[in-house]
Amino acid sequence: MGKAFLSGILCREIAEDDFGEVVDCLARGFPERPRAYWEAGLERMAARPRMDDYPRFGHLLAFGGHVVGVLLQIFSRRETAAGDAVFCNLSSWCVDVEHRSYSIMLHMAAVKRKDVTYLNISPAPHTRKTIERLGFRRYSEGQMIASPLLSPPRSGVRMIDFVADSAEAVRLTASERQMLADHAAMGCLPLIGLKDGEAHPFLFQSRMFLRERIPCAHLIYCRDLDDFVAFAHAIGRRLAKRRQLFCFIDAKARVSGLVGGYFADRRPRYYQGPTSPRLGDLAYTEVVLFGP
Repeated sequence: MGKAFLSGILCREIAEDDFGEVVDCLARGFPERPRAYWEAGLERMAARPRMDDYPRFGHLLAFGGHVVGVLLQIFSRRETAAGDAVFCNLSSWCVDVEHRSYSIMLHMAAVKRKDVTYLNISPAPHTRKTIERLGFRRYSEGQMIASPLLSPPRSGVRMIDFVADSAEAVRLTASERQMLADHAAMGCLPLIGLKDGEAHPFLFQSRMFLRERIPCAHLIYCRDLDDFVAFAHAIGRRLAKRRQLFCFIDAKARVSGLVGGYFADRRPRYYQGPTSPRLGDLAYTEVVLFGP
């Protein structure tokens, strides 16, 4: 069921049967992306179990029986200092030109849960003021491009590959082990940092930059940016084996202890809701499910 307007526009949740027309709409809204990009991402969303009664895929606008607008929603549950929190990554918001006046209806349907923290991690530059007027605030101001191998080595620090049933992996929480396994299945590199008998989880995604000429990594998850700094040299050695000498890291400012440059206003991340997101946590978001 959904909400119908006098104009004949219907707003409702997306179902798997809608995928064909949803992809058509996304391809119209983002012509720079091939259809295969959207098809693969929706398949990954469909492979995830539905989380409680939250929308499984997001919301759409329909007119005359056809999809004319889409807003994808990717829900996840995170561990925080205050307990579990629900996050929703709002992604790929697009509405056909002739129905664009109903865009706000699509947005309001998607953000109606007050117990959820909503993320917008890829707003186009021309939409940033709009989402700020809708109540979104930045939690990441830009990105640092660091060369972790140039950080000084630290004693007693070791970096190993994640193996789900290993003794080292058991030192992580159950949700962290599941997260690393899930993201490894989606092509990410899961690592465990070891120091003083404690295990620290890390996730990286392969990227290219400078016109797709230089391989690099993108930090998808760590508990805290201080962890990345502490393990930077060990991380750099592991990434160098993959010819990845640089790493993109979301940050509010230059990260002390890392060698590299900070780029303000590069891919800022936004949120709205009760829980401020952590820097260095893009797990279960469009960055992974759909790709960079």
